Amino acid sequence: MAESYPDISPLKAGLACACPRCGRGRVFDGFLSVVDHCPHCGLALRENDSGDGPAIFLIFILGFSGVPLAFWIDSAFDVPAWMPGLVAGIFVIALALLLLRPAKACVLALQYRHRRDDFETGG
Repeated sequence: MAESYPDISPLKAGLACACPRCGRGRVFDGFLSVVDHCPHCGLALRENDSGDGPAIFLIFILGFSGVPLAFWIDSAFDVPAWMPGLVAGIFVIALALLLLRPAKACVLALQYRHRRDDFETGG
């Protein structure tokens, strides 16, 4: 009984934090805990969890944007020496918390797109 599923963009599935196969089921149970199986199509998701890979990407991307922000604040404004680090730190932490779920869901969707055989249908 092979069921046909729509071709869903990994970016679209990732930003919606939705199942990469059907696009309807949720990927997370909690903040970053991946569900065992999609509630709609049964795709095994937890076994193919992306782990800490998305966090590493975000560290590099946000680090490359946070450090120049701190330098700019320090050179453009007459503020105490601790202020640029505080502002850049808050900026990096806020964006990391905001982007971590979609980044992890995007990597999971890309894994599904390029290594579909690793995902098995459960129950």
